[in-house]
Amino acid sequence: MWKLTKQYWKDMWNLMWNKTTVDEKTISFIQEVKRRGRLTTQELKDVVKAFKQVGDQIGDIDDAVKGKKRKGRKIKK
Repeated sequence: MWKLTKQYWKDMWNLMWNKTTVDEKTISFIQEVKRRGRLTTQELKDVVKAFKQVGDQIGDIDDAVKGKKRKGRKIKK
């Protein structure tokens, strides 16, 4: 009877530790997903900022076609 009880507790201990590694893997996976989400959000903000700059500069094209002088910094010769 003692051997059965001892084996039962060993099995329970192993079961508990096995679940712990699964939980740890799940937690690390969730952390990785959150990290990638933050990086993706930052990149999207950069893309939006660049797109806004392009939109601002598109307005200068029609001025150039009309023959108006260039706005902004002078070109170095």
